[in-house]
Amino acid sequence: MKYSYQNLVSQYTRPSTYTPTHYTPTHYTPKQYSTSSYSTSYYSPEKYTPTYYTPPAYTSAYKSTSSSYKPVYNKASQYVSNQSTPVHQTSVVTRKPARTVRFTNDVIFQDHVRHGDLEMVGRFMRARKVRVDTIFHSGMAALHEAVLAGNLECVKLLIKYGADVHQRDEDGWTPLHMACSDGYPEIAKYLLSLGASTEAENANGEKPADLIDPDCKELVKLFEVGCG
Repeated sequence: MKYSYQNLVSQYTRPSTYTPTHYTPTHYTPKQYSTSSYSTSYYSPEKYTPTYYTPPAYTSAYKSTSSSYKPVYNKASQYVSNQSTPVHQTSVVTRKPARTVRFTNDVIFQDHVRHGDLEMVGRFMRARKVRVDTIFHSGMAALHEAVLAGNLECVKLLIKYGADVHQRDEDGWTPLHMACSDGYPEIAKYLLSLGASTEAENANGEKPADLIDPDCKELVKLFEVGCG
C-alpha cells in the first residue's frame, strides 16, 4: 500500500518537554478596594423654564395674501380625484325589436268566420281581401267553417256575398252534409230553402241524410227518414 496508517501513527510522538502548568487564580479581596478617595456629589438640576413660542401678530398683509390664494390642480391630481370617486354608470342594453308575425288574409278571415265576427267578415268581403270560395288549409271553405261553428247568421252573410251552397270541401262534403252531421236543423233548413241538394254524395258515397243522428228528431223529420 502506498500509505501505512500504522507507520504514521508510530512515528508521531508527543514532545516530552511539555509540562502542563496549573493556573492558580488570585482571589479578589475587597479590602484592596478603597472608597475613601471617592466622594459622591449629587446633581442638583436647575428648574427648566420653557420658552413659549409667541407667533407674530396677525397682519392685514397676510390676510390679503391668503385671500388671493387659489389652488391650482394639475391634470394628474384631477385624474386621481376622478378615479377615487366612483361614478355609477348605467349600461344601455340595446334590444332587438320583436319579430312581427304576419298572417295571410285567408288565415285572418278564417279566424273571423270561426268566431262569428260578422263585422270583420263583412269588411273583408266588401274590401275583397279574400275570395269567398277559397279553400283554406283546413280543407274547407268559409261556408263550411260557418256551418261547423253553428252560426246561422254568418252562413247567411257569406251566402249574401256569393258563397255557393253546393260548394264541396276536399272530401266532397257540402255545407248540408255538415249541417246534418253536426246536428244543426236550422242551418240545414235554411240551406234546403236555397236549393241545397239532398242527393249530393261525398267521397265516401254518403248523402246528407245518411249522416243524421237518429236522436236528432228535427233533422229526421226534415228529411222524413226513420220516422215511426
